[in-house]
Amino acid sequence: MPDPSGLPARRAALKMLDAVLRRGETLDQALGAATRDMRDHADRALARAIASEVLRWLVDLDALIDSATKKRLPDDAKPRTVLRMMLAQWLRLDTPPHAVIATGLPLLTGGPRRLAHGVYSTLSKRGATLPAVPTLPPEVAERWGERAGAIAAGLADPPQLDLTTRDPAEAAAIALDLGGKSLAPGHVRLPRGTAMEALPGFKDAKWWAQDLAASIPARLLGPGEGRHALDLCAAPGGKTLQLAAAGWTVTALDMSARRLDLLKDNLKRTGLKASPVRADALEWEPRHRFDAILLDAPCTATGTCRRHPDVLHRIHERQIEEMAELQAALLERAANWLAPGGRLVYAVCSLESAEGEAQAAGVSLTPDPVSAAELPAGLQPTAEGWVRTDPGMLPDEGGLDGFFIARWNCGEARS
Repeated sequence: MPDPSGLPARRAALKMLDAVLRRGETLDQALGAATRDMRDHADRALARAIASEVLRWLVDLDALIDSATKKRLPDDAKPRTVLRMMLAQWLRLDTPPHAVIATGLPLLTGGPRRLAHGVYSTLSKRGATLPAVPTLPPEVAERWGERAGAIAAGLADPPQLDLTTRDPAEAAAIALDLGGKSLAPGHVRLPRGTAMEALPGFKDAKWWAQDLAASIPARLLGPGEGRHALDLCAAPGGKTLQLAAAGWTVTALDMSARRLDLLKDNLKRTGLKASPVRADALEWEPRHRFDAILLDAPCTATGTCRRHPDVLHRIHERQIEEMAELQAALLERAANWLAPGGRLVYAVCSLESAEGEAQAAGVSLTPDPVSAAELPAGLQPTAEGWVRTDPGMLPDEGGLDGFFIARWNCGEARS
């Protein structure tokens, strides 16, 4: 008897969840391995959607499962993971119950299959529901403190598609053509689920995908007018493209050959110019100083939890401490490469204060506070002139990723 339609996608989702929750892999890494032999793009997309919704609502899905079992299933038990998938499809992806059962139960055999069927049937008859806002894992909620509730509210749904336009003056026209809206100069936001490669303008390289928050750091360096900018940790290149489009002569440094290839492909597609350099920023020495440096530092990426909900479950204090140490070293080196009067912008797509506010407090350059006029409407700088965004901000517009951004200039050192 052939497998039910859609079963390969469920098998792939099960493998992805195992890779994330047991081995600590990223969702992207897990997707590549689990769908390597899958030719149907729709099945790949479905596998990712199922795994993502399980990770987004994991705490609440587990609470439902526990409410319908006499003895608590171990966290890593296969029946628990399959039930998480079944419930996520029913409650979040609007999959009909008969399809949930037909594609979920074949993942199990014997007693575990009967158990899963019984738990799902109990919850279905009960009319189980999920809360309006996902419950964060306790460790995460404790780290994010008073911000946790607002951030969680921004995680209920996957993000929309943000584009940065090569020519900011064309943003309004592109938004009109694509049925989107613009929230900042050179920005267009489209509904979630939009297939980017099929959009008019993709082949013409009039824009590239980039979250609204991710576009802020490069904006804060202003127009280049031919001056020299260094984009540290540059790949895959969204900020390099922004700087080049703004008239900077860009050196784009990254240590990953694979990611630099993506940057080169993006430069070729857009026709923008930059000088890619493969090197370790902790060892590399520039031949000259720069008028602007953008350090979008390696980080835990917890600010991307809307699109990468795996970070809610695989990032812990150890990874945060390791990244904070690396960030401090990179900031120290970058500060020495500024030309007189030059600007340094530091950014991380992290919601952890150890990677943001704590790093900025240790920089000895002259602060260059960000003003509200430099930010998308609805965002405000902090009292220190830094920028802190999170998924709960701009709720009426669909939110944005979590970032920390600070700026300094090469003036008098602080005492």
